[in-house]
Amino acid sequence: MSKVRKVFKMKINKPPVSAVGNPYMKAQAKLAKIEPSSAARKKDELQISSEAKALLENHNTKDVARQQKVNELKQQVQNGEYKVDSEKVAEKLYQFWFKS
Repeated sequence: MSKVRKVFKMKINKPPVSAVGNPYMKAQAKLAKIEPSSAARKKDELQISSEAKALLENHNTKDVARQQKVNELKQQVQNGEYKVDSEKVAEKLYQFWFKS
Protein backbone atom coordinates (compact mmCIF):
# COMPACT_ATOMS: atom_id res chain seq x y z
CA MET A 1 0.00 0.00 0.00
CA SER A 2 1.49 3.30 -0.99
CA LYS A 3 0.74 6.45 0.77
CA VAL A 4 -0.29 9.36 -1.31
CA ARG A 5 0.87 12.61 0.04
CA LYS A 6 -0.72 15.76 -1.17
CA VAL A 7 1.12 19.01 -0.81
CA PHE A 8 -0.84 22.21 -0.82
CA LYS A 9 0.92 25.46 -1.46
CA MET A 10 -0.63 28.69 -0.42
CA LYS A 11 0.26 31.79 -2.33
CA ILE A 12 0.30 34.92 -0.22
CA ASN A 13 0.23 38.20 -2.06
CA LYS A 14 1.20 41.52 -0.62
CA PRO A 15 -1.78 43.78 0.02
CA PRO A 16 -2.10 46.66 -2.38
CA VAL A 17 -0.34 49.81 -1.23
CA SER A 18 -3.50 51.88 -1.39
CA ALA A 19 -5.26 49.48 0.98
CA VAL A 20 -2.66 49.85 3.70
CA GLY A 21 -1.74 53.45 3.10
CA ASN A 22 1.36 55.30 4.15
CA PRO A 23 0.94 57.07 7.51
CA TYR A 24 3.62 59.61 6.63
CA MET A 25 1.89 60.54 3.39
CA LYS A 26 -1.46 60.79 5.16
CA ALA A 27 0.01 63.16 7.73
CA GLN A 28 1.57 65.29 5.01
CA ALA A 29 -1.74 65.47 3.16
CA LYS A 30 -3.53 66.58 6.33
CA LEU A 31 -0.94 69.28 6.96
CA ALA A 32 -1.29 70.55 3.41
CA LYS A 33 -5.05 70.86 3.86
CA ILE A 34 -4.78 72.61 7.23
CA GLU A 35 -2.02 75.01 6.17
CA PRO A 36 -2.35 78.11 8.34
CA SER A 37 -2.93 81.52 6.86
CA SER A 38 -0.03 83.88 6.54
CA ALA A 39 -1.33 85.95 9.48
CA ALA A 40 -1.27 82.88 11.74
CA ARG A 41 2.33 82.03 10.83
CA LYS A 42 4.86 83.36 13.26
CA LYS A 43 8.61 83.42 12.89
CA ASP A 44 10.86 82.26 15.69
CA GLU A 45 12.43 85.02 17.71
CA LEU A 46 15.37 85.14 20.07
CA GLN A 47 15.87 87.91 22.58
CA ILE A 48 19.10 88.17 24.54
CA SER A 49 18.91 90.11 27.77
CA SER A 50 21.35 92.91 28.55
CA GLU A 51 22.72 90.81 31.41
CA ALA A 52 23.49 87.94 29.04
CA LYS A 53 25.15 90.34 26.62
CA ALA A 54 27.31 91.72 29.45
CA LEU A 55 28.30 88.19 30.50
CA LEU A 56 29.24 87.33 26.93
CA GLU A 57 31.32 90.50 26.59
CA ASN A 58 33.08 89.75 29.89
CA HIS A 59 33.77 86.19 28.75
CA ASN A 60 35.24 87.39 25.46
CA THR A 61 37.65 89.80 27.19
CA LYS A 62 38.83 87.01 29.49
CA ASP A 63 39.41 84.78 26.46
CA VAL A 64 41.61 87.44 24.86
CA ALA A 65 43.71 87.86 28.01
CA ARG A 66 44.04 84.09 28.42
CA GLN A 67 45.06 83.63 24.78
CA GLN A 68 47.75 86.30 25.19
CA LYS A 69 49.14 84.50 28.23
CA VAL A 70 49.10 81.14 26.41
CA ASN A 71 50.93 82.69 23.45
CA GLU A 72 53.58 84.18 25.78
CA LEU A 73 54.09 80.79 27.46
CA LYS A 74 54.36 79.03 24.09
CA GLN A 75 56.98 81.53 22.99
CA GLN A 76 58.97 81.00 26.19
CA VAL A 77 58.85 77.21 25.75
CA GLN A 78 59.96 77.45 22.10
CA ASN A 79 62.85 79.75 23.03
CA GLY A 80 63.89 77.51 25.95
CA GLU A 81 63.31 80.34 28.43
CA TYR A 82 60.41 78.78 30.37
CA LYS A 83 61.36 77.72 33.89
CA VAL A 84 59.07 75.68 36.13
CA ASP A 85 58.71 77.07 39.66
CA SER A 86 58.77 73.82 41.63
CA GLU A 87 57.62 75.51 44.85
CA LYS A 88 54.45 76.81 43.20
CA VAL A 89 53.77 73.38 41.69
CA ALA A 90 54.25 71.67 45.05
CA GLU A 91 52.00 74.23 46.76
CA LYS A 92 49.20 73.74 44.21
CA LEU A 93 49.48 69.95 44.46
CA TYR A 94 49.30 70.14 48.23
CA GLN A 95 46.24 72.40 48.10
CA PHE A 96 44.56 70.11 45.60
CA TRP A 97 45.14 66.86 47.47
CA PHE A 98 44.96 67.94 51.12
CA LYS A 99 42.97 71.16 51.40
CA SER A 100 40.16 70.58 48.93
